[in-house]
Amino acid sequence: MSTKLDEFQEIIEIPEGINITIKNHMLQFQGPLGKTFKSFRKIPVNVELNDGKLSIKAQGKRKRDYSILHTARSLINNICEGLKEGYTIKMKVVYAHFPITVKIQDKTISIENFQGERAPRTTTIVGNTKVVPKGEDVILTGEVWTDITQTAANIELKTKVKNKDHRVFLDGIYIYEKKKGIEK
Repeated sequence: MSTKLDEFQEIIEIPEGINITIKNHMLQFQGPLGKTFKSFRKIPVNVELNDGKLSIKAQGKRKRDYSILHTARSLINNICEGLKEGYTIKMKVVYAHFPITVKIQDKTISIENFQGERAPRTTTIVGNTKVVPKGEDVILTGEVWTDITQTAANIELKTKVKNKDHRVFLDGIYIYEKKKGIEK
């Protein structure tokens, strides 16, 4: 019979090939595709590493604490999965009249000629995400799912049409495919 206290604790099996170290609420993940860090300082859970298993305990006994516990579990699982396989998001450049061009410089993405604007719209690349424009597509790849999706969201938001009917003016850069595995 499980008690209420058992519900507020999760034990995660660490996959083969992934090494995790903990130092002051900072988790360092190392896997075949690279390494990354995740801070659990602002997430109210206690994280402990015991003989190849990661134990996560909620700090409270409410439904909110239970939700936060499962969010922390899914963050850790996504990072481990990403370090083994990686993730890919494909975005499509859509325009009706003015051809949109996407250029990458260091950690910034420059979206030029959006609706005929002279000044380019710029946004940043989050984390270790790799962005490659290929013709009408923009391909985002990387190991950390939250970084890749945030970069894709930044691109979509920068090409949002304002003060016009969005049913008529469909120009922009939109996500059309998300999948596991790094596409080359």
